[in-house]
Amino acid sequence: MSDVKKVVLAYSGGLDTSVIVKWLQETYNCEVVTFTADIGQGEEVEPARAKAQALGVKEIYIEDLREEFVRDYVFPMFRANTIYEGEYLLGTSIARPLIAKRLIEIANETGADAISHGATGKGNDQVRFELGGYALKPGVKVIAPWREWDLTSREKLMAYCEERNIPVDFSNKKKKSPYSMDANLLHISYEGGILEDPWAEAEEDMWRWSVSPEAAPEQPTYVELTFEKGDIVAIDGEAHKPHEVLEKLNKLGGDNGIGRLDIVENRYVGMKSRGCYETPGGTIMLRAHRAIESLTLDREEAHLKDQLMPKYAEVIYNGYWWSPERRMLQAAIDETQKNVCGVVRMKLYKGNAIVVGRKSEQSLFDESIATFEDDAGAYNQKDAEGFIKLNALRLRIAAGKGRQQS
Repeated sequence: MSDVKKVVLAYSGGLDTSVIVKWLQETYNCEVVTFTADIGQGEEVEPARAKAQALGVKEIYIEDLREEFVRDYVFPMFRANTIYEGEYLLGTSIARPLIAKRLIEIANETGADAISHGATGKGNDQVRFELGGYALKPGVKVIAPWREWDLTSREKLMAYCEERNIPVDFSNKKKKSPYSMDANLLHISYEGGILEDPWAEAEEDMWRWSVSPEAAPEQPTYVELTFEKGDIVAIDGEAHKPHEVLEKLNKLGGDNGIGRLDIVENRYVGMKSRGCYETPGGTIMLRAHRAIESLTLDREEAHLKDQLMPKYAEVIYNGYWWSPERRMLQAAIDETQKNVCGVVRMKLYKGNAIVVGRKSEQSLFDESIATFEDDAGAYNQKDAEGFIKLNALRLRIAAGKGRQQS
């Protein structure tokens, strides 16, 4: 007999997790608690309640986590200007620690023995969910059906549903979705289908959030973003909550063909994966944040922060949000943001997010020194001679020893 009496499942209401509910009930003879998170995926989550009830689930959690997601996860990540492998804005990665946290909290509230998820044994998400679970509840049992069962294809999943009268839209059972997609307020991702060939161009009708740059308006859109301590708090002078900021920027960016990405990335489990992403609001946020930092951060502070960023990105991508190293890096990053305040003006045009202006009361830009005109003695150009000679000293000594540079 299984020692698992109750398990909390991250439940979307789709085919895979609906099968998992019944599979858990049969395999472990346990009670299943479902947890469905609204993190801005753009789909109605309430229908998951009726689907769970039809499967005999008695404890059903459906929660709007959009505000917490952007405020406590997306914004802190963007303070670091985080990009994985030079391009990816980590839209899927950053959602997993929040879901893991709520799985554990609900497990504690309901007295559950285990948590479960629908991530496959090939991907990063299994690592992210489980690292978060173990970090927050060391003794928790994790059940990952894709690593246990023999339901290895969509056809087998559909047959399982038919045999057990699991409520699924069977009218579409002959139509295989061409892509595996994941969406939240920060992005939508696409994998599988023709994308498994890295040479094949993504089909235009795949993209859901953005028009193509070619189809974007002929006239640019201007927008002004107000920052306080590294976070956007207002758009065109109007205050918004964090999730409202991202919603509005997603619309502005998508309408102007901004935020499409096609990459091959290195998964933590070892394989390479080709994916396409739409991150319109995040793309604008990143450009604007770097612009306000360029005005307000000290040079060495900014350069050191840029050196820390790749490690911070790797930590998040690999699922270590709840690790001591992430907290350490976050503390250093947040310390740099105290004076990152001001306004950035962006020009959105045919796939481009262009910075055209920035201003701040905390600006370190001194026009009287930087000017090409007469600076009235603000900067003594003769000082540069000694500066250069001192910095060249080691080079001059080495050259004097005949150490020629090849």
